Amino acid sequence: MTTREARGLTAVDSEEETIAGYLQRNPEFFERHQGVLARLKLPHARGGAAISLVERQIEVLRDKVAGLEGKLADLLRTARANDAIADRLHRFTRRLLRAVPRSEAIARIEAGLREDFDAFHAALVLIGEHPGMAAQRFVRPVPADDPNLKSFESLFASGKPRCGQARDSQREFLFGPEGLEMGSVALVPLGEKGAIGLLALGSPDKDRFHPGMSTEFLARMADLIADALTASEAA
Repeated sequence: MTTREARGLTAVDSEEETIAGYLQRNPEFFERHQGVLARLKLPHARGGAAISLVERQIEVLRDKVAGLEGKLADLLRTARANDAIADRLHRFTRRLLRAVPRSEAIARIEAGLREDFDAFHAALVLIGEHPGMAAQRFVRPVPADDPNLKSFESLFASGKPRCGQARDSQREFLFGPEGLEMGSVALVPLGEKGAIGLLALGSPDKDRFHPGMSTEFLARMADLIADALTASEAA
């Protein structure tokens, strides 16, 4: 008994298997025999007249694209739903903020940045009069006319977080002697156009905070910090 007979293959089946194997091993066959490719006809997938192999391939690709577009639409719907939930949770969190003494609020902010976000280089600049509050490693009260604030005027005017590089003078003002080691920074205005101050996050990694990164969550963080500081000041 031949191998073909043992496998239950007819002569036609065996010949087709041989042809299929040859084409798989020699995918450039139709490049050398383009006339054969042009003469090949296949049944239309949805019935009707025969179509060329190229037309059939286009049809297959079109079906695949339609399937991928459906999956993408589902992902977009899920993403929009998640964004809506995140917005509601953000508003809910802001409502739940408890009024605590400002010193405790600042301590919680620093601990949260360090423990939850690995922000080991952070500075909180508070603008205005803050009686009894001394400058510390994390928090720095400065009068509204402090000349160091002039270099942040465009940041305050935009009212939006900014990521990337910072001037040497800015880094030194924000982080002290460690400032020159910061390869990248995130600057986050607090309050309307930075009326409360700004939060600065630094990293020795020049790519940690880059201009192309999303600042959506930094803006939400700014809202929470501003609310906590405002509530604690009124307490």
